[in-house]
Amino acid sequence: MILPILERLHYELVDTEYVKEGGTYYLRAYIDKEGGITVNDCEAVAREMNDLLDEADFIPNSYSFEVSSPGLGRPLKKERDYARNVGKEVEIRTYRAIDRCKEFWGILQSYDDASVTVTEEDGNERTFTKSDIALIRQAVHF
Repeated sequence: MILPILERLHYELVDTEYVKEGGTYYLRAYIDKEGGITVNDCEAVAREMNDLLDEADFIPNSYSFEVSSPGLGRPLKKERDYARNVGKEVEIRTYRAIDRCKEFWGILQSYDDASVTVTEEDGNERTFTKSDIALIRQAVHF
């Protein structure tokens, strides 16, 4: 339902989620565009989507609909995300320990359908299978 709106406005759908937090259900859409998303962008999409969601009424529970930017900690999920981050530092968290560690950082060198290769700080390359990766995102340092 949201894709035609996003295509017309030249936004990208990054992710969606339907979650229960503190007794309230939330349907969230995370959107992005070149140069970043503003509050006005989120409001424009939410305004159009609210009417469509009310008409379709496909979720039986009461819920709040939110549109948001994916933020700085945006996970890499789509091929486009990986391509955009080649040559940049990424943070990787794995489901199980590898060499007694579950968190890794490195420069994203390459990726394919099954794996991700980074160059770690010491210059060594490390390849992860995507099925072992719980989270991969551009590294953010504060």
